[in-house]
Amino acid sequence: MHPPGADVVVVRHGEIGTKSEHVGTKMERRLRENLDAVLADRGVDAEIEQRRFRLWLHTDDPEGATAAAADTFGVVSASPAVRVDPTIESIREALAEAARQGYDGGAFAVSARRAGVESAHPFSSTDIEREGGSAVWNAAEAAGVDPEVDLDDPDTELFVDCREDDALVFLEKRAGPGGLPLGTQDPVVALLSGGIDSPVAAWELMKRGAPVIPLYVDLGDYGGVDHRARAVSTTETLARYAPTRDVRLRIAPAGDAVADIAEAVDVGRMLVLRRFMFRVAAAVAEERGAVGIVAGESVGQKSSQTTANLAVTSAAVDLPVHRPLLTVDKTEITARADEIGTFHESTIPAGCDRLAPDYPETRGRLGAIREREPAGLSERARAVADRLEVVEGARDGVGDRDPAEGETA
Repeated sequence: MHPPGADVVVVRHGEIGTKSEHVGTKMERRLRENLDAVLADRGVDAEIEQRRFRLWLHTDDPEGATAAAADTFGVVSASPAVRVDPTIESIREALAEAARQGYDGGAFAVSARRAGVESAHPFSSTDIEREGGSAVWNAAEAAGVDPEVDLDDPDTELFVDCREDDALVFLEKRAGPGGLPLGTQDPVVALLSGGIDSPVAAWELMKRGAPVIPLYVDLGDYGGVDHRARAVSTTETLARYAPTRDVRLRIAPAGDAVADIAEAVDVGRMLVLRRFMFRVAAAVAEERGAVGIVAGESVGQKSSQTTANLAVTSAAVDLPVHRPLLTVDKTEITARADEIGTFHESTIPAGCDRLAPDYPETRGRLGAIREREPAGLSERARAVADRLEVVEGARDGVGDRDPAEGETA
């Protein structure tokens, strides 16, 4: 929701401010570049102005610019605002106009912040809140609304950010993803099963600044067209958050190897399969300059995800396996999938259920699992990785940057 006459969107970032001046400056520049790309990708015309600890988007489309900012990694919040003179009279008038549009009853509060040189204004933030609250009250009564004030838990909150040269009035602080700007870390390979968890795990690594290379290991007869289609669809959704990156899905044709594993291994089959998938991902990472693998595993959610079995599967590769959902409950994962837009495409039953043996291994031992693996699995994993199919149609990233550009702290 934006006040009448809104012509600027205030974009706030948080964690960048904890970095050294050198790293923080580079991250701010990357955030600005990423935000500019998201705006362009969505057809939103906005001019970005760098302010201290803020970005201002000057635009005739405050709603579109706010939505774009709220989907940009590194952004903590965004507010469409109207800019007025830094006087009590102008602020009162803007708040009254905002109340006429955005307040229709219930408890309200005016929250004001005054920054800059104290001598620049003959009033305090408390004065703004008192005078602004009076303006809102009078406007509500004139509109036939019965106003009520609650400073602790208001139904509607109106904000004022008063600085030396101007004041901003706004009605919301729309939450962004937070985290770090995408591209400030080196890339990782994201194993996407097409289920609910793996796209959320990929998104979480993107939130921490790491571009992802999506990889779907095709199970052949043990997978299915729908299984593959939902991996493609969730990848398209992830790509909306990274218009400058190559987020096309890579499909590894592993049907023959999976069939051999199913035939040769009973006890520990899912662990052998998971280790094979990690080897495929590691081979892709080596080719693409990625520094890790991300998987959507959560402790105890499946038999292959007990603490013992996670140790066994991680040992298949030298690269780190990042599991951002490791301690997250399924209900929370599902809620996040719905929030980021990948839930709907992820709810078809997974084909790999057909691979599960009657009595799954819940406490695998590395030595025993290695002995059960068919010979040459590492070589077969590399061969599969050499025959990737790249799914066109997903956004291919107009400016796919060199992985070495990560501005780590």
